[in-house]
Amino acid sequence: MTLTLTQLIAAGITPTVARVFLPHLLTAADRFGINTPRRMAAFIGECSHESSAFTRLEENLYYSDPTRIAKMFSALRQVEKARAYVGQPKAMANIVYANRNGNGGIESGDGWTYRGRGLIQLTGRGNYRAAEKGTGLPFEAKPDIAAQAEGGTVASGWYWQTNGLNALADGWQIDTITSRINPAMVGRADRVERCNRALDALLTVA
Repeated sequence: MTLTLTQLIAAGITPTVARVFLPHLLTAADRFGINTPRRMAAFIGECSHESSAFTRLEENLYYSDPTRIAKMFSALRQVEKARAYVGQPKAMANIVYANRNGNGGIESGDGWTYRGRGLIQLTGRGNYRAAEKGTGLPFEAKPDIAAQAEGGTVASGWYWQTNGLNALADGWQIDTITSRINPAMVGRADRVERCNRALDALLTVA
């Protein structure tokens, strides 16, 4: 499908950022079957929420409140234990993501190396490896490319297609799409608003 710069800006992406991402979105659309207004609108809307309108492609693990850490991460459920990780993003990533999603133990450093990156965050060594196999880009060997515009868009397009989100977008099942991306449905209302805004832009803006 055709996605124009004007449409992407109307969908809520600032002009400077839209110019960077437009060619990568067009490539992902062609490669991963995101080829109808509904599919592209849902993809843009969900990615926009996940990445703060395409401006944040890397997980922020810097926390100043130990109570919030304890609520968010089961490995640090006790507030006193969580307190030791305030302002320590690397150490926290290594403990909360240890032995999960293909990562090794705390000492491996995989939690930090394979922290969330991309428009839809790719997290865990196993997922980086799967994305590498699915796209041909060296995500496991060079994980930082997932935080760049091209790699982050490709990884997210691959995730979208692999998880059957095109078919859900065809039926405009935004809540179900959200649950596949974020099972806790965090930011539901914002996601719906962004998806609807993107669809309106694709259908009404030249």
